[in-house]
Amino acid sequence: MRAAAQGEKPAGDKKEKKEKAQKDPKPEKEVPPFFRSEAPLAMTLTTNIKQIRKDKGEDAPWRWAALTYDSAGKPAQMPVKIHTRGIWRLRNCTFPPIRLNFGDKATKNTLFDDLEHPKLVSYCKDNDSYEQYILQEYQLYRIYQLLTPVSHRVRLVKLAYVDSASQKQEAQRYAIIVEDPNQLASRNLSKIVKVKGAGPGDLEAKDLALAYLFEYLIGNLDFSFNGLHNTELLATMDGRMLPVAYDFDFSGAVNTSYATPPPDYGVPNVRTRKFMGYCELKDELPGALAVLQEKKEAIYALYHDEIGKLMHPDVVRETLGYFDDFYKDVRTPKDAQRNVFDRCIRRG
Repeated sequence: MRAAAQGEKPAGDKKEKKEKAQKDPKPEKEVPPFFRSEAPLAMTLTTNIKQIRKDKGEDAPWRWAALTYDSAGKPAQMPVKIHTRGIWRLRNCTFPPIRLNFGDKATKNTLFDDLEHPKLVSYCKDNDSYEQYILQEYQLYRIYQLLTPVSHRVRLVKLAYVDSASQKQEAQRYAIIVEDPNQLASRNLSKIVKVKGAGPGDLEAKDLALAYLFEYLIGNLDFSFNGLHNTELLATMDGRMLPVAYDFDFSGAVNTSYATPPPDYGVPNVRTRKFMGYCELKDELPGALAVLQEKKEAIYALYHDEIGKLMHPDVVRETLGYFDDFYKDVRTPKDAQRNVFDRCIRRG
């Protein structure tokens, strides 16, 4: 989602900020129940929608909400706190993006156990085209998970939005639940780095090369590891710094009607790829590309499985055609060198 290069400021009162404090990382004993399945989950979000739509500031308060879902064949309700987040979508979307707070003990032994503070990537406009954008972005998260465990877990939900004041359903659309970054960090035995300015020499070169090539594959320019814009950095317990990418709706692979490339990047539209990797990573780029080539068949298979079938056939065809262009450009080592690696960014 389009944001200023400095990223988003955390919202919420002091009590909630304390709840979000990073814990010491520890090995994950098991995957949280919510992320053990990829099957889309039907849920209902009930909250004061009119009130939520008015929360536009950086320090939006936490509001009451409830999630209704199926539990062992019976409807169950989970109280949850929510607050608005983001910049571009907060200004431009019918329903704002929000963060969920599952920090209450009521989640124990439920589907939402150990979810903490995940993001909800909800619909922007209540129409089929924008719902396709959600499905397309979800696929990019799935691709990233194929490439590296240092990526957010996600799950697709079919979410009904009910206004608590009127008890009327305003919409029902697919949405994405994105793993709490602190949980992502903890299971990778690391902590989130909140200081900007990291250069390529500060990050693990192998992981950074892979991240840049992934962003190139999907045609995304709306990120900055240096500026922590649509990215996170993880500091591991053994002294490494790992990059994480997220938020892909401005990528060429999704190709939303509202996406535009950064004005100073010299590309006419988001479908035009531009390699943002640094030349300092040249020794790691062939190995990173080998990962993408090895995973090509699995990447394409995502667009033909049960979730892929939720997408419009024309969207699938256009997306895979876009990926075809990438794989043609890197068909041989000489092709990859000429078409991608030699276009790296030189510093100084």
